Amino acid sequence: MTILVTGATGNLGRLVIASLLERGTDPQSIVAGARDVTKAEGLGVRVARLDYTDPSSITAALDGVDSVLLISGSEVGQRVAQHEAVIDAAKQAGVTKFVYTSAPKATTSDLVLAPEHKATEELIQASGLPSVILRNNWYTENYAADLARAAETGVLAAGVGDGRVASASRRDFADAAAVVLLEDGHIGEVYELGGDVAWNYADLAAAIAEISGRDVTYQPLTADEQRAGLLAAGLDEGTAGFVVALDAGIGSGALADTDGTLARLIGRPTTPLVDGLRSIA
Repeated sequence: MTILVTGATGNLGRLVIASLLERGTDPQSIVAGARDVTKAEGLGVRVARLDYTDPSSITAALDGVDSVLLISGSEVGQRVAQHEAVIDAAKQAGVTKFVYTSAPKATTSDLVLAPEHKATEELIQASGLPSVILRNNWYTENYAADLARAAETGVLAAGVGDGRVASASRRDFADAAAVVLLEDGHIGEVYELGGDVAWNYADLAAAIAEISGRDVTYQPLTADEQRAGLLAAGLDEGTAGFVVALDAGIGSGALADTDGTLARLIGRPTTPLVDGLRSIA
């Protein structure tokens, strides 16, 4: 079996490859797909140039590949076309397991990021590829900037209200992807993956306080207050609106659900919030 990991030089891709290797996978049976192959040096596996905007590079990267992990792209607004290029090439190559990192409840969520994931899931289903959908909740590492800012100011300000987030560390999600890629079965499954504990922003403030050694207070913001603050900080109207909408989605519970599926897949508890934050402090 040969596995292609797209986005292999990103934070998640690197951890997936490390997890595959730790599980005894032959390095020669792993292909790291990267737009800039020089960034893949040191991964310890085969490397192939893979540029979403160059279909020929995707076709070449898929040569001899049985399984694909499509790590969702980072370019919001362009991801559906990018993902479709990989899906089409994988179908043409006869891939027997196609794994995609999606978003929580992608097909029904009001989260501002969900539509591109919903569209991608629909393309995968229409393709007929034997697939597994990993609907990853938030990475705890997403809060690096909040951690640094709150540790400096003593204030964690956000527009999420009492919304909860079932985050886990990237390593937890990477291990789940590796398990699904290596184990028989899983085809046809849609896994909602989240941390064992859904925490709120008061909990996040307390965790930052524990790490930083200073008092940290959570300051809830209205949408108007948050937008004004973001604009004052130099964000453009579109970006500020995106952030406000994202927090509103969190406030409405888009990231709150957790049922233990991630822990069951990886065979251990997920990384606690404070431990995940401490690793990036």
